[in-house]
Parts: sequence; structure tokens; C-alpha cells
Amino acid sequence: MKSFVDPVRLGIAGGIVWGIGIFVVTLICLTNNYAKELLAIFVDIYPGYDISVNGSLIGFLYGFADAFVCLFVLGWIYNLLGIKKD
Repeated sequence: MKSFVDPVRLGIAGGIVWGIGIFVVTLICLTNNYAKELLAIFVDIYPGYDISVNGSLIGFLYGFADAFVCLFVLGWIYNLLGIKKD
């Protein structure tokens, strides 16, 4: 019996994890400059994102959307590769 992945659920789960990760790291950076170089990359990638409280919310949304799309496609391809033609 083949096991398949629900791409939507995979995307939502990964989006939540990645979005919360960006949110938390941004807030930590505000207090002690932790991962400032990493977040500077996100400033270049995500328009409107910056290292601020508002930026952490924007980063959550971008992170969620980014991971959702990538993991949805990954789950879709995974399922596609698992189809056997008889």
C-alpha cells in the first residue's frame, strides 16, 4: 500500500513552522542582534520586511506563503512520483 502526502496539509504545516521561525528570530534580533546577518538576507528577499515588530508580522506572512508554496509543490511531486501505471 502506497502512502501519499496531502500537499495542502504539508504546505500549511511547513508554512506555520517557517513563519513562526522568522517571527521569533526577528523579535529576538530586536533585543540582542541575534542572526542579524541572516535577517538582512530576508530584508533583500521579502519586500516590506524589516527588522522590527511590524516586520516580524510581515516576515511571518511571507515565510508562511513561501514555505506553503514550496512544500505544496514538493508534496504534489512526491505523490506524482508514487503513481504506478498498471
